[in-house]
This record gives sequence, C-alpha cells and structure tokens, in this order.
Amino acid sequence: MLNTLHSDVTLPRRISVLGATGSIGVSTLDVLQQAGGRERFDVVALTGMGNAALLAEQAKAIGARIAVTADEANLGELTERLAGSGIQAAAGRQALIDAASEPADWVMAGIVGLAGLAPTMAAARAGATVALANKECMVSAGDLFLRETAKAGVTVVPVDSEHSAIHQCLSAEPDHTVERVIITASGGPFRTFTRDAMEGVTPDQAAGHPKWSMGRKISIDSASMFNKGLEMIEARHLFHLAPAQIEVVVHPQSIVHSAVSFTDGSMIAQLGMPDMRTPIAYALAHPSRIAVNVERLDLIKAGRLEFEAPDEARFPALRLAREAMAHGRAAGAVLNGAKEVALEAFMARRIGFLAMADIVERVMAQLAHLPAPQTLDDVHAADAEARARASAIIA
Repeated sequence: MLNTLHSDVTLPRRISVLGATGSIGVSTLDVLQQAGGRERFDVVALTGMGNAALLAEQAKAIGARIAVTADEANLGELTERLAGSGIQAAAGRQALIDAASEPADWVMAGIVGLAGLAPTMAAARAGATVALANKECMVSAGDLFLRETAKAGVTVVPVDSEHSAIHQCLSAEPDHTVERVIITASGGPFRTFTRDAMEGVTPDQAAGHPKWSMGRKISIDSASMFNKGLEMIEARHLFHLAPAQIEVVVHPQSIVHSAVSFTDGSMIAQLGMPDMRTPIAYALAHPSRIAVNVERLDLIKAGRLEFEAPDEARFPALRLAREAMAHGRAAGAVLNGAKEVALEAFMARRIGFLAMADIVERVMAQLAHLPAPQTLDDVHAADAEARARASAIIA
C-alpha cells in the first residue's frame, strides 16, 4: 500500500545517511525502508561512530556502497562484519568527508555535534540536497554554512521537528508577511521543579525526557533548555529572522511542534504526534509528501493543549541564546563549545545541573571579542578556545 501511495511522488534516488547509527539515522533508515528500501534507493554511504555491528547490519540491509566509522579503532570489526558483502569499509575523519562528498541527490546530516560540520559542508558542496539534523552547522557556523550552500545552489530542508514545522508553516508564504515564529518546548523533566530542586538533580534524571526518545546528551540539553536556545539561533539563520521575531513557548504535550504568526493577525501551526520519522519523511519527499507508518494524531484523545511562558530564571540558556544572537560574531560557536564541555562535566558529576549555564555565561563574556568565523578553521578555533576556557573554569 505504501509503495502505491509513493508511486506518483518523485523521490531522490541517490541517498547518503551521515550518522546512521544515531536516533536520527535509525529513523531515517526506517523511513527509507518504508518508502521502498534498496529497490527504490541507491544508498551511496552510511556513516556511524561507535557501533560497528549496527552500522554493518544497516549497510547490508539497505544495500549501501560505502560504510564509514568515525572511530578508526572500529575499522577492523566493520571490515570483518562486511566481508563478502561487496560494501566498502572505511574509517576516520577524512573518510567521513570523502563519503559525504560522493555524488548524491539527498544527504541526511545526522552527525551530532561540531564533528558533523565538515561532512555536511562537503555534502552541500557536492550538490546534494541537505536534510539538516545537525544544529551546529547553523549555531556555530550559520552565516558561513549558508554562504556555502547558496554558492553551491543546494536546498537545505530542516529536520528538527521545530524547524520542520516552521518550514511547513512558511511554505508559499512571502517572508515579509512573517511577524514572529513560535518554537515550542516540552519543558523537559524539570518543567515544574523549583530552582532549588534543580540544584541537586542527577544526570540520570536529566536524561529522562518525558516525550521524545533521544540520545543521552540531547536529552540533557533538553532538560536544561540549551537545545531550545540552540534552536533559536538555528531558526534565525534558517529563516532569516531578527532575534526579536523568535519566541519560545512551553507546550508539555509536544503536539504543536511550532507555529508562525503573520502580519494579518493569523497564525499557522504544525501538529502531529512526537515522532522524528514525520519530519524526516517531509524532508525526503519535499516539496511533496509520502505516507509513513507513524501514530496519527487524535485531537479528541489529546483532549487539551497547554501553553506557558518559559521561566528564564530557571532556564537561563534561553537568555544566553538571545545574547548570542544579539552579539553575533563568534558567539554561537562559543556558546556551543562551552556548553559541550559543561555538559560533559555534568554527566561526569563534576558540576551541578545549574552550573552549566553559569560556565557558558562566563566563557561568552571572556570571548566576546572573537570575530565572525570566515572559514571552517575559524569555527573550530572559536570552539576550541571556548572549550579550553570552560575546562579551566571547571578545573
């Protein structure tokens, strides 16, 4: 039935999935299988990090031509597991970039962190439509990344559920009619906690997201609302917005994924059950749509949708994101780099939950002088300096 529904939709033929073993990659491969699998798609490359067994299994199931592990220590296992399959195995940072540079029509950019910037840029320069699930491309290098994609003449379709929602709300709407965008946030596991209660929360508590199934680090970013701060910066670049046009609203049901308010007083929102396969399918078929096997939203069953203002005293990451947008220059890269170090320290129980924002704020103040990055090396230099300053504060 699904194949029949897809028969009149033009889908990209040559596909690569960067970050195939992560939650976005696993969901992407599920969507590809639902849409026809190896019979419909020529999967050029899959890349992963630590799980060589899963990467090999995925590559064989979808018929990939190349499988790349970012960790060179996993090359032996990956090669062994792919023996006799005809799939080429490779490892390391340059292998990731080479795989991303292979000719493809559509690339899922699902590598987490700044490590995904160079491969995603390589895919764009090679002419592929970029399904963007990597926040750092916009947060740390937004102006640079958009200059490169414009130069290559490629399309960028956001995959984060919030930015996919905004993209859908803006379809066929002229930019000048947009008054503001409303990015929704679940509020995370500490939505109703007092600031005093948040002082003593553990990494395990912070990793328990009430709605989304995500990786541990992303879940903790959600608990601190740093993920929402990064999404604000990402939205500014993706949709060419002024910082004042971006609003965050807490919506604990996670049914409204984001909304856009227009100058005539109307508002358009995108709704759906929390499932990353929906925005992935949208990015794959854009500007069409395909059927995908996800739970359908039942408004009667949902019952009520609640909205509330975020408390920036308890979640200062939102204020820091606004300050980064207002300052510009390298502030996004600095915020992200310092946040990553603070997050790792919290996960290792070296600092408390609320200390993460304090550390990021101090590093942003110390590095306010850094200029806007003009190259990938500039981005990595700003990130490295922010990480060093954060590490020094923690030590």
